[in-house]
Amino acid sequence: MIYLDNNATTAVDDKILSAMLPYFTQQYANANSSHLLGLTINEAVENARYQVADLLNAKSTEITFTSGATEAINLAIKGLGDSERKHIVTVSTEHKAVLDTCQYMEDQGYIVTYLPVQKNGIIDLLALENAIKYDTLLVCVMLANNETGVLQPIKKIAEIAHAKGAFFMSDATQAAGKLPIDVKEMGIDLLTLSAHKFYGPKGIGVLYISANAKIKLEAQIHGGGHQRKLRSGTLNVPGIIGLGKACEIAQEEMTNDAKRINQLRDHLERELLKIEGSFINGSANHRLYNTTNICFPGISSEKLIIALQNIAVSNGSACTAATTEPSHVLKALGLIDADALASIRFSLGRFTTVEEIDLTIVKVTKLVNKLRIQQ
Repeated sequence: MIYLDNNATTAVDDKILSAMLPYFTQQYANANSSHLLGLTINEAVENARYQVADLLNAKSTEITFTSGATEAINLAIKGLGDSERKHIVTVSTEHKAVLDTCQYMEDQGYIVTYLPVQKNGIIDLLALENAIKYDTLLVCVMLANNETGVLQPIKKIAEIAHAKGAFFMSDATQAAGKLPIDVKEMGIDLLTLSAHKFYGPKGIGVLYISANAKIKLEAQIHGGGHQRKLRSGTLNVPGIIGLGKACEIAQEEMTNDAKRINQLRDHLERELLKIEGSFINGSANHRLYNTTNICFPGISSEKLIIALQNIAVSNGSACTAATTEPSHVLKALGLIDADALASIRFSLGRFTTVEEIDLTIVKVTKLVNKLRIQQ
């Protein structure tokens, strides 16, 4: 299997798995138990909390563990709901976890503005400034898009939001562990991430809540008052340990990963763009180093994915239910339905090799030409 769908999920790094295993077998106590083993486990959990905080330049007390980014997003947006301000600003290319939660807020009486993006996938900052009203509670813009890899100017967006008295939230699920993130320097009040996007386990994520922003969130899960009454429930200790280790490794290997993976991505992209009519979706300059989303006009991406067999790629978000509808992200970039349905996302990772990329180039080129003849 040649796996080029790392934006959907990544393989767990062997070093991370090794760190987790004892917490399934020997160190299995509940972190909230008051006996010696429980206290030992709690100490390991708090160490992982420090590891996460260190990755973000945050305080450990600003880190709340969740089951993943989707839960964290729900806690952040719904948790802010008890407010006199009833307006939210977000972007049309956000992940469905944000868009669906904002739709829920509309059902609760909130007004939500969905900003369009330019052809390169980046928002217009003047449009953002004009969209924020006197009663805007939250501006929510993802750091890196999961389908195109496009990066938004987060620091500038935060400055505009704060100047108008709104909180700023960023879904950093695709960027965490891949890019340096400094929540203080970037001005982020709320941030979400998931371990399984950067070689950690599934089922564990984080909500960062800035202490300086003085945000009061209403818990969405009740039953014991765990994690400062923000998120009740027995902690997923092995997952937390894995997340902490993933953050530690990311800091050690991020620079080398970025350089090597970027070279592989560029090689893949250069060769595939030699296919007649093919083009990149979104900005080629402001995006994640591991991602390329390429349109091959005249083909069906679903047919290409099936024909590729042992090469795993994607034609949309893995978190969207199976559908033949064109990607909402690509449609927002201005693509017609046919081109959106002819686009493929290639997302590389730490374990991608040169040989795998070379094989992918040959096979994709051959199959695109074959599918065009069959159309």
